Amino acid sequence: MTDTTLSPCRAVTPEEVAHYQEFGWVKLRRFVDPAMLGKVLAIAKGIMGEDGDSNPPYGIDQPYFNAQYGGLHANPEIRPLHLGVGAAAKGLMARKADPGVRLFNDFFGPKLPAGKQTRNMGNGPTSFHQDYITFAVDRTGGMTFWMPLEAYGPEAGTMSFINGSHRLGVLGNYTAYEGRDIREVYPELDDLEMSEAMTYELGDVTAHNHLCVHGAGKNTMDRPRWAYLVLPQPADARWNGAPPEAFDPAAHKMTPYGKFPDEGFPVIA
Repeated sequence: MTDTTLSPCRAVTPEEVAHYQEFGWVKLRRFVDPAMLGKVLAIAKGIMGEDGDSNPPYGIDQPYFNAQYGGLHANPEIRPLHLGVGAAAKGLMARKADPGVRLFNDFFGPKLPAGKQTRNMGNGPTSFHQDYITFAVDRTGGMTFWMPLEAYGPEAGTMSFINGSHRLGVLGNYTAYEGRDIREVYPELDDLEMSEAMTYELGDVTAHNHLCVHGAGKNTMDRPRWAYLVLPQPADARWNGAPPEAFDPAAHKMTPYGKFPDEGFPVIA
C-alpha cells in the first residue's frame, strides 16, 4: 500500500487491470486504508443511524439496499479517497487517449437485515442487472468502486459477477424485464461463469464495469451490511439527454450531449 499520509489508496497493478479488462470486474485487496473507511462509516451512521434505516427516503425505492447520497467530495478528510479512486479508475479504463476521470456520484448503500421489518426499502436480494442504462451517459467506461465499511462474507449479501458479461453490450433496464431475471431474458449469460459471492477484509474493494452483470443475495445478518459506492466516469462522457436516475440536469444547467460541469462532477484524475 502507498504511504497513506499522502493517499489512502494504493495503485492498481497490471495484473488487476488485465483481470478487470477480461472479466469486467476486479477485487482490489487491501486497496484502502481501513482508517479512512472508519471515517466514512462514522459519517454514514451519523446520517442514517446505527441501524442504517433512520434516514428519510432518498427517492430510490428498491430492495437492493437503502440508498443515501454521500457528497463526501466536499469533505477535505475524505477527498483523498476520491482522488485515489480516480487514479485507480484511470488505470482500469486503460484508454490509449487519456480523457481523465470524473466523479459521477457517491452514496451509502447499507443492505438492511432481511429478517427485520425496516422503515426504508433495502432488505431484499439484489437481482442480477447492469448499471449502465440508468446513468444516461453517451459512452461506456464508467465503473463502481464498491467499498464494504466492515469485513463481510456472503451471509451479508455480498456481490457476485458474471464474468465477461460486459462484452455483451447494453442489456436493457432491469425494470423492463417484466419481473423476470436478466438471465431469463438473455440466456446467453448462462454460458458465462459466475464469480463466487465476495468475501472482503476491511480495506478490500471490488470495482465493476457498468456493463458487467452483477447481483447479490439477502443480508442474513442481524445488522446492516454497510457499503460506500463511488462511481467514476470518463471525463469526456456526456449526458445523452435521457431522463437520468443519478442526477438532475436542470439543477446543473445541462444540455443534451453537453459536458458534465466540473462544479457538480469534479475531475478526480
